[in-house]
Amino acid sequence: MENAVEKSKVYFDSGFGCAESVLKATMESKGIESELIPRIASGFCGGIANTGGMCGAVIGAIMALNIAYGRNMASESKELNDQKVRQFIGNFESKFGSSSCPALTGCDLGTEAGQQKFNKLNLHQKCAEFTGEATRMVLGMM
Repeated sequence: MENAVEKSKVYFDSGFGCAESVLKATMESKGIESELIPRIASGFCGGIANTGGMCGAVIGAIMALNIAYGRNMASESKELNDQKVRQFIGNFESKFGSSSCPALTGCDLGTEAGQQKFNKLNLHQKCAEFTGEATRMVLGMM
C-alpha cells in the first residue's frame, strides 16, 4: 500500500492531477492497466476542471471504488458500491474537514487570483498530501 501512496504523490509531482494520480496509482497496485487510466480522470482534477467542485483526489478514489465495486449491468445492485463511496467520503471529510476543493485549499482555482494564491502558498504540497491519503484510504477499503 505504501508503494502506491508514494507513487500517487510522484505522479502528482510529475504533473498528473490529483484525480489522475489517485486512480493511476490505485489501479496499478491492483494490477489493472488501461489506456483509459488516467485519461478518464483528467477532467476531475482541481475540483472538477477548476470549477470549485469536489476534490479531485476524492473523485479519483471514487473512480477506483467504482472499478472495484461498480456494476456492468443495470439489473445488478449498486448498493455495495454506493456504500463504499459514502464511507470513503465520510472518512476523507472526517480527516480533512471537507471534500470540496475550495474548502481544502482555501482558494478558487478557476480564477487567476486563486491560481496565484495556490502557487504563492505552495498549496501543491497540501494537495500532494490529499492525493497520498486518498490513495491510502481507498486501498484500505478495497
